[in-house]
Amino acid sequence: MEAAEHTSLRTKTFTYKTGTTWTDARAGTLASEGKPTFRISSPPEFKGERGVWTPEDLFVGAVEVCHMTTFLAFAAQRKITILSYKSHANGVLEFIDGDYRFTRIVIFPTIAVGNTVAEAEVHTLLREAEKHCLVANSIAAIVEVNPTIIVQPG
Repeated sequence: MEAAEHTSLRTKTFTYKTGTTWTDARAGTLASEGKPTFRISSPPEFKGERGVWTPEDLFVGAVEVCHMTTFLAFAAQRKITILSYKSHANGVLEFIDGDYRFTRIVIFPTIAVGNTVAEAEVHTLLREAEKHCLVANSIAAIVEVNPTIIVQPG
């Protein structure tokens, strides 16, 4: 029964809705039903505001968050306890063939596990998360993961 439920989830189609409203200059707000609205802008290098979320930030963040949640889902499926997970990511935006595009996103997770978890198991989970992260699978940029794994004593 569990496999059938899992299969039916994979065959469903989901729609995620957002809404933007222009407020001034190159800025506005981003909203999604039931979630806080927040200010967005072009990045400063494209004449936007400093200190405001940009499409570029959200793009890189979406890949990073998706990788983390996919990794944690695989860890939970295998009953591998993760003590902590923290990461940062770098997205490389390049001017190619007359347009800017992200060419590479590198995620740097630091993952702590107990001493009953083999480091190789964590690397396996990370590879599976790389392979199955739906956001990373939806973009043309190369996504790399360079982890630091901490095996904590007893």
